[in-house]
Amino acid sequence: MTDVNTTPALIIPDVSELTLEEKASLTSGASFWYTKPVERAGVPAIMVTDGPHGLRKQREGGDHLGIGDSVPATCFPPAVGLGSSWDVDLVHRVGEALGAETSIENVAVLLGPGINIKRSPLCGRNFEYLSEDPIVSGVLGAAIVRGIQSKGVGTSLKHFAANNQENDRMRSSSDVDPRPLREIYLRGFQRVIEDAQPWTVMCSYNRINGVYASEDPWLLTQVLRDEWGFEGLVVSDWGAVNERVPGLAAGMDLEMPSSNGVTDAQIVAAVRDGSLDESVLDTAAGRVLDLVRKATDGAGRVSGPLDVDAHHALAREAAGRSIVLLKNEGGLLPLAKDAALAVIGEFADKPRYQGAGSSMIDPTRLDSALDGIRDLAAGEVVYARGFSNAVDAAADEAEALRAEAVAAASRADVAVVFLGLPARLESEGYDREDIDLPAEQLAVLDAVLAVNPRTVVVLSNGGVVALPFAERVPAILEGWLLGQAGGGATADVLFGDVNPSAKLTETIPLRLEDTPAFLDFPGEFSHVRYGEGLFVGYRWYDARRTEAAFPFGHGLSYTTFSYGDAAAAVGEDGDLRVTVPVTNTGDRAGREIVQVYTSLPGGTVQRPVRELKAFASAALEPGETQTVTLTVRRKDLAYWDIRLDAWVVEGGEYVVDVAASSRDIRSTVAVQVDGDAVRLPLSRASSIGEVMAHPVVGPMVQAAIAQMMGAMDGVADIMPDGVDASKMMESFPIGRAGMFAAGDSNGAINPEMIDGLIAMGNAPQD
Repeated sequence: MTDVNTTPALIIPDVSELTLEEKASLTSGASFWYTKPVERAGVPAIMVTDGPHGLRKQREGGDHLGIGDSVPATCFPPAVGLGSSWDVDLVHRVGEALGAETSIENVAVLLGPGINIKRSPLCGRNFEYLSEDPIVSGVLGAAIVRGIQSKGVGTSLKHFAANNQENDRMRSSSDVDPRPLREIYLRGFQRVIEDAQPWTVMCSYNRINGVYASEDPWLLTQVLRDEWGFEGLVVSDWGAVNERVPGLAAGMDLEMPSSNGVTDAQIVAAVRDGSLDESVLDTAAGRVLDLVRKATDGAGRVSGPLDVDAHHALAREAAGRSIVLLKNEGGLLPLAKDAALAVIGEFADKPRYQGAGSSMIDPTRLDSALDGIRDLAAGEVVYARGFSNAVDAAADEAEALRAEAVAAASRADVAVVFLGLPARLESEGYDREDIDLPAEQLAVLDAVLAVNPRTVVVLSNGGVVALPFAERVPAILEGWLLGQAGGGATADVLFGDVNPSAKLTETIPLRLEDTPAFLDFPGEFSHVRYGEGLFVGYRWYDARRTEAAFPFGHGLSYTTFSYGDAAAAVGEDGDLRVTVPVTNTGDRAGREIVQVYTSLPGGTVQRPVRELKAFASAALEPGETQTVTLTVRRKDLAYWDIRLDAWVVEGGEYVVDVAASSRDIRSTVAVQVDGDAVRLPLSRASSIGEVMAHPVVGPMVQAAIAQMMGAMDGVADIMPDGVDASKMMESFPIGRAGMFAAGDSNGAINPEMIDGLIAMGNAPQD
């Protein structure tokens, strides 16, 4: 497998060379996976296909969806696992491998990554998403986009936007206020767009505050293009188009899949009757031509055959770095290779390695954890199925399987119990109903613990699950869904050939009732209210001081790390540079994920207790110390000011927490940050306090305000002791101030003066 481009460059015509009908034809698919060619003008069709953790390309002659009949490809860990690595370099390398496989199969665009926020653990598609935090999602999303596109193929950043559930996903409205929309749900998308420029962005099915994403000019043009500078093409999710002509005008360039010419005709008719300006069509068709041009220029960048072994090895490395060691009481892990082991649970032998739906990969090979354990173990390994994941499992079968598990565990030095969610409980298209593991699995674990307290639990799940046994089980590995090489990687971690370094990118709650969106998920009558506002994930738990089973950012290692004193300074570019010495204080090499959180005590707007702003991965030998440098971008300190419809960095003394998790703060430092100059437009509704704070008008009206306050001495006299009348008046609209001062202020405050102040304050300043 080599990087090479032997394909002669095609000359793609300019949009001005096409007829009206040809231009319209470019704005919808030819079939399920291909764009339309324009043969007269030499415009070829290009193929796009599903990702995002592997290539899902339909075989020739296969089913039209390609879900059950796709070409073999490497199934890397889905985002739920890969995101837990927190490792930009690793994610980029996985992206390069995905790009190579896409190029070898002559596919132009891999449809991914998905970076939607994990608002609720019930979302059936959470396994495709990276985190509950927008910085993690944005940084890692940009890394995978850069990796894939380095091989001459495109990506499709999805699902844009506020697409956080599967229930009623084709029409439900995500009703979300401006600050959380900007600061939580759009921030990750903005990071990827600005840092990596994906070739395409995929608009989502849902509505946002009542408007379909596929026909929202605010979302697709004002925000995506005008504010963020997106240069590529917007493609619809498959079947997401509601009304084609308004969608085209809004900035939705390419409808997928084919409409069999119906919407093309609608566009042509709209241009001819004058309801759609032809320049709008020209812009969209031009973007399709640009995509075709990129695809043809990049075609053949990587030639086959695929190096299956190398990519499987990378998948195993990535899976090992995706496993989170949640608990390791008494150093039960890593296992001694000569220990007698009981391996229990159907997932050990029949791995659940990916989620269901459009991202299902036909793997080039598939490892089981049972085989991986047997390959590495020197002692006896006894396997017991333990339970059945079948829907119609009989009671007597369950009893027999449980008895077999107990017998195996009672004779073993250590029992390794594999628990998880059956595939039917997690899928694209519907959400989960709870976060519980199946009752029969929990019963098997209880029975095993009764005969062997030296028990390790290994989890297989695409979304978080409740862990009612966490206090009773000495060691727990969160194995997520790990892709085709996850079985071998699990064995690597269990025996210590790989030192776990992954950390949670989502909080594991004690109960579903504790989760932020519990009362507002999945909504009703095709509306879901994002009532938790800014307080998504760990922000919610911290603000409410709610206990979690395991907090955001948590993850243990087989070694230990100490942190020195952190330092922080503002650079000339306005970004914060945070440095901290980190030492490996254990006896084996390990990797620590260093996290930086910030807060602004006493700020003027509501904020979470602390928010993640940067992270870094540090690989350390035993006894080694590294000074880790992390950059907090100034723009990431900003909040969305709803008065200005703009980002604002508030000045003040920021607290910078350097941490091993959101609740394991290792070092804290304060740093002064200069704020942005904010000039609010004044009106008669502006408060006296706002007028006083205005940089131009404020100093000029001190005397008048003081005179007015003096005229209110009678009011102050009747106030109870300790009540500050002037403080009360700060929130009083300036337009109504004259009625209190009339007759006593000698004209200091009157309507004419108020209007003059407003005009002066709103006048352009040099």
